Amino acid sequence: MSTDSKRLIWLDLEMTGLDTFNDTIIEIATVVTDGNLSVIAEGPSLAIHQDDTILDAMDNWNKKTHSQSGLLKRVRKSKLTIADAENMTLSFLKKITNKEESPMCGNTICQDRRFLARQMPQLESHFNYRNLDVTSLKIISQLWNPEVARSHSKNSNHLAMDDVYDSIYELKHYKNYLINEE
Repeated sequence: MSTDSKRLIWLDLEMTGLDTFNDTIIEIATVVTDGNLSVIAEGPSLAIHQDDTILDAMDNWNKKTHSQSGLLKRVRKSKLTIADAENMTLSFLKKITNKEESPMCGNTICQDRRFLARQMPQLESHFNYRNLDVTSLKIISQLWNPEVARSHSKNSNHLAMDDVYDSIYELKHYKNYLINEE
């Protein structure tokens, strides 16, 4: 498959914490790009309703971060369930990607994939088994070419759609520095 026809599905989740057994997804966003990282389509950015008992159980870091970003307010106002968000995201992806062809892409994407496998299994099964984890390139750069790592800064506010675009821009940065195209 040529670079132009290869579609990449970029995804980010915000959760109440990092424990896949006890925490839950509160936001999901997706973007589909081609192999050159040009945006083909932006998917829905969805805040998922959770009861106050779930939100009050978050640790201080998550409470502070998701309050400052406005996400907690959106989650409390939202009427969407996890199943609704899964169905809406899957509906978007099915229109422009084929099942099991495109990898899941993002930063520390294995963690997101673990949450999807438990809480949104139909969506998780839409992706190819491969991941494109930008964090791997960040670690490689920090170890072997620290100047490349230092030359990129992220402005993460821990909102899913913003984080998706941050991951795409970060991969473009590493592509420019690390991939020798002739």
